[in-house]
Amino acid sequence: MSDSASAEYANEPRLIMETGLDRRVADIIEPVLVQMGFRLVRVRLSGQNGLTLQIMTERNDGTMTVEDCEEVSKAISPVLDVEDPIDKAYHLEVSSPGIDRPMVRKSDFIRWQGHLMKCETSVMVDGRKRFRGKIVSVDEEGFRLERDQPAYGEDAAVAIPFTALSEARLILTDELIRDALTADKKAKAARAANENFEDEDKPIE
Repeated sequence: MSDSASAEYANEPRLIMETGLDRRVADIIEPVLVQMGFRLVRVRLSGQNGLTLQIMTERNDGTMTVEDCEEVSKAISPVLDVEDPIDKAYHLEVSSPGIDRPMVRKSDFIRWQGHLMKCETSVMVDGRKRFRGKIVSVDEEGFRLERDQPAYGEDAAVAIPFTALSEARLILTDELIRDALTADKKAKAARAANENFEDEDKPIE
């Protein structure tokens, strides 16, 4: 991915945002992540293991390693300590979005077009708020879903505006696993090639 493309992905706003305390944490850590070359996917404070702050993030090229998670954790921990948005002890957990990832940006729908997903809307769309099916097309305003189990009398295809989305996630399938692993391998190879190119450009000391 080129530097200009990476910058475009980094600056792309999320369609689905947190509320309340989760939103405050997101506002605190997102500038740090962007500066490091990562994109925030989701923040969620849960009662798991007492109290757990889950930060889901990824590099602009969609990759995320265990080392990346450790790097992000070390960078945002002191920032959270200073801002102190959570007044109780909590466990910080940084992770990748996973293969059956939340879909939070327009580029997520473009990238995973052709795959199965499930979503919920904040308003009624075509008589319902919950949908499951394959992403068949994407434009600036929204996406079209081909339902895998339409009810009697329902059209198989439905157009869902991005502005109506409240939650969206990919559904794990063999095809998705294969395509996600292939994309991850290509992105990591491209990053390694770019890093090698930058090393060659450095002056010899």
